[in-house]
Amino acid sequence: MADRPPPVRSAVEGRRLVDRRPPLELVPTTPGLSARWHVHDYPGPYCRWHYHPEHEIHLIRRSTGTAIVGDHVGRFVPGHLVLVGSNLPHHWISDTEDGQDIVGRDVVLQLHPDWFDACQRLLPELGSVRGVFERAARGLEFTGGTAEQAAVELLAVGRTTGTRRIGHLLELLRLLEEAGEDEAHPLASPWTPALDGARASDLVDRTLTYIFSRVDGDVRLTDAAAMVGLSASGFSRSFQRASGQTFTDTVRKLRLTHACRLLEQTDLPVAVVCQQVGYRNLSNFNRQFRAEHTLTPRDYRRSTRQAR
Repeated sequence: MADRPPPVRSAVEGRRLVDRRPPLELVPTTPGLSARWHVHDYPGPYCRWHYHPEHEIHLIRRSTGTAIVGDHVGRFVPGHLVLVGSNLPHHWISDTEDGQDIVGRDVVLQLHPDWFDACQRLLPELGSVRGVFERAARGLEFTGGTAEQAAVELLAVGRTTGTRRIGHLLELLRLLEEAGEDEAHPLASPWTPALDGARASDLVDRTLTYIFSRVDGDVRLTDAAAMVGLSASGFSRSFQRASGQTFTDTVRKLRLTHACRLLEQTDLPVAVVCQQVGYRNLSNFNRQFRAEHTLTPRDYRRSTRQAR
């Protein structure tokens, strides 16, 4: 097993600062279909920090990486299934080598809230599904049997037409609605994202790229602020308003998420992992890791190896 995985590459590298809000993705409608289902690659035009009014059911089919949903930062693996609420910013960044493309990484189903409201007026039985959409305002990750069965139905939606397609869509919604608390996990903190103003999307994108490129060394707020042409205080306010978390919290979460990757994919000693994610004190690293993941780094590595 390689002791050092390839560097993480973000699909947002080199982009120009042009807008202060996460880009509003305009989700096109498909004639004859009530919900948009599509597959996309990584990197690609949809692979960026963005939001849209549609609820989104998002399945990762290939690769591992970092999931960012609201102020949540965590790892993803194939089979990762998330229901993203309306207007909740999100981004999935795969672990890739330079120049690597991941074909068919994501399967996505998008449902506009107006679709649900219109359906419920005709089919009041659908009112029971409203609760899962309301909980999805924080993002919901589904695991276990729910995720496995929901993935099957999600893929079937894309392969079928007519009443068969509607049948799979309703079964998918039923599975998500009936998932127990042990298989439906809220991700983000309750917050209202900043969806107005100018330039926030590229501010967050460029900041994430900056942090990823220096995750094993010094990451400075003043440098990030200078990169986007803001004062330190102005950058701090703008970043927190756009992302829902402070710059310092984001750095900490991304460092610890990268540590998870090293613990999963290499045999590097914990002390070396500590150094490679920018921590200079092993005791502090162990304490921060346990606070974030409820396990020590050694126990985390052991649990991921046993799960394979």
